[in-house]
Amino acid sequence: MPDDIFPSLWKKVVTIIESGRVAITTEIYDEMVNIRGMVGDCIIRNKQLMVLEVADNAWNWPTYIECVQKLTQTHKMFISEFTGGAKSTVGLNDISIIALAKALNLPVVSEESPATNSLKKRRIPDVCRLEQVEHLTFIEFLRRENIRFE
Repeated sequence: MPDDIFPSLWKKVVTIIESGRVAITTEIYDEMVNIRGMVGDCIIRNKQLMVLEVADNAWNWPTYIECVQKLTQTHKMFISEFTGGAKSTVGLNDISIIALAKALNLPVVSEESPATNSLKKRRIPDVCRLEQVEHLTFIEFLRRENIRFE
């Protein structure tokens, strides 16, 4: 959904980012700076609003660290960095964003689908479900935020 075709949608998403209601880790920010257009520009301009740094006393980062450690141990056999780089499973970046959401009691927004009934793989929605963290697709996020095409 490029911003030159759907400008009203992306302007509303930019407003949400600029309001400070999006929280991400440095690792996720490093992925998001590759987004092009008005949203990518907004992400770059608003890094200080979005990225929560460990040791910044403006938020409860010790709880986040505890969540990362717990989730890493609990789901270690499904994390690609510990399973030889297995595809279609979670990575440490995914674990970090789920831990951040858990620590802040916020939803995770991703377009991943669950690893339906797999004994060898877990994806973001699976870990969110197991950790009682709300997972939203982008469309569900738009509905939650009452964003409509005009």
